[in-house]
Amino acid sequence: MDTIDILMATYNGERYIKEQIDSILNQTYQNFRLIISDDASSDNTIQILKEYEKKESRIKVYYQEKNLGYIKNFEFLLKKVENKYYMLSDQDDVWLPEKIQKSIDCLKNTNSDLVYGDLIVVDENLHEINPSFMKLKNTLKKAKKYNDFRAVYLYNCVTGCTILSKKEFIPKILPFPENVSYMPHDYWISLIVAMNGKIKLIDEKEILYRQHGNNQIGSKKMVDNLESFEQIRNLFIDVKLNVFKAYTENNKSFPENLKNLSQDGLKYFQNIKNKKYFNFKNWNVFHKLYKYDNLKYYTINFIIMNMPVFGKFLYKFKKK
Repeated sequence: MDTIDILMATYNGERYIKEQIDSILNQTYQNFRLIISDDASSDNTIQILKEYEKKESRIKVYYQEKNLGYIKNFEFLLKKVENKYYMLSDQDDVWLPEKIQKSIDCLKNTNSDLVYGDLIVVDENLHEINPSFMKLKNTLKKAKKYNDFRAVYLYNCVTGCTILSKKEFIPKILPFPENVSYMPHDYWISLIVAMNGKIKLIDEKEILYRQHGNNQIGSKKMVDNLESFEQIRNLFIDVKLNVFKAYTENNKSFPENLKNLSQDGLKYFQNIKNKKYFNFKNWNVFHKLYKYDNLKYYTINFIIMNMPVFGKFLYKFKKK
């Protein structure tokens, strides 16, 4: 039975961390190491971790002297992987008992290099809010359809706490891109593996994804608090500019065809940034980027990006 390294980044997690660690220790698959890196917590998290480390030989904890931020903390953890397979864990969720077993079974049975799953969205008391995080984020259909870069190149379908992957890809993954606002660690990990191997969506949901006031990343959409079409369009474009800038700055990690597409994509989003009415340039680039999406999503984004004057009208009509 393979030993799996489970990587958990913690920071001021005293309220929920015991429940998460217990859910991992009580898995049906027991051959794992739980490697925890605490990011200089100021609450009772460190004391809790020391108690677990003292009584459980499978737990190894690193205590950071200075706060790294969650992305750099996961980068630190990836460097500690020793076994063939690793998983990522948040500090405040709950893993259902067969999560590890079903993840490793899926990876081996489908000959994949990274597997990931959907999540059940719950509140702080574990009461269900939504049965499917991926449906909430409109990523489920695309994830089911594609097992390669098409699932993650334009926008990320993968939530980090659901990942099980292979150590052999870590040298290609590290270091994470610097100064990227809209590309968390799971986005980059899944993209690199997808460009060099096979990724696969697990059929079943095996995590209770807890939403509470201190979530660093949660189920709330970035557009939820935006009032106008212009704000939504600007956010969409800013996200793509940030991501495609990271792609071009790290183009050594990309195959030639995606290097060129990334450069074209960056120029395209730079060009449409200040278009108020229509954009008639580089529609072919838009098509290359969005052609893997369903017709509805393709059409909506085409209007938003290239015909903002119509998009503004449709948005006002929808709000009435």
